[in-house]
Amino acid sequence: MDLIQTRYEIDRGIATITLHRPDSMNAFTPVMRDELITLFAEADLDDAVRVVVVTGTGKAFCAGADLSGGSSTFDTSEKSTIGNHRDGGGRVALTIHKCRKPVIGAINGHAVGIGITMTLPMDMRIAAEDAKIGFVFAKRGVVLEACSSWFLPRIVGIAKAAELAYTGRVFRAVDEAGSGLFNYVVPKDQVLSKAMEIATEIAANTSAVSVALNKALLWHGLGEGDPQSAHLVDSRCFYWAGKQKDAKEGIQSFLEKRKPAFTMNPSTDMPDFYPWWKEPKV
Repeated sequence: MDLIQTRYEIDRGIATITLHRPDSMNAFTPVMRDELITLFAEADLDDAVRVVVVTGTGKAFCAGADLSGGSSTFDTSEKSTIGNHRDGGGRVALTIHKCRKPVIGAINGHAVGIGITMTLPMDMRIAAEDAKIGFVFAKRGVVLEACSSWFLPRIVGIAKAAELAYTGRVFRAVDEAGSGLFNYVVPKDQVLSKAMEIATEIAANTSAVSVALNKALLWHGLGEGDPQSAHLVDSRCFYWAGKQKDAKEGIQSFLEKRKPAFTMNPSTDMPDFYPWWKEPKV
């Protein structure tokens, strides 16, 4: 598709998605929503992509929803009903969550509302220390969206999630550096380089199928009822992986003291029992 409000490039296994509305601090729109959904679906299917990095153009990552439409911005009653409405941020979040590739949010500047909630299904977040962050929905008369009521307490714990959601407080990333919301809080000019450093470490050294399975084990393990349930899934995946050529290559390269050359791809080489969870019908 022709990209209008995002940019997309692939280099050495790393796909970079850039939110690109610099004159509006990359405010989120339906066009951006549709482009992001398409790009994450494309990255998921492209074996040339090992890791996805998401950042913004200019001084902001994403200033939240575009409110230029006025006070009725969030009123979708003319287009949908309470039963069939699905918020745009949630559709983006679910697409990110379903992507088999690791996704790293390089939060280069302010991230408010959907600007921060869209990063929660990403696997890691690196933030500029002076970036303004806020789950401001209660201050706008609306509620958490983009599946953030599920993601946020799993990332920072229920008490911290409640504090951030109930107050709608806007804070500097550095003020929550220890909350678990961010992997790293660094000076603004180091955000993208830190994200690329981690992305390169993954892309250059690991099995794509191993990483895809680890991602699934971690995220879907959150829904397991007890450690034994997770143990059964871990065991099934480990048994399957141990028979594959990537495991043989991983061991052989270690013994020969050389870099591994993994050849398996998530698009064609996942186990026949993947996915092992049931997706709810929407």
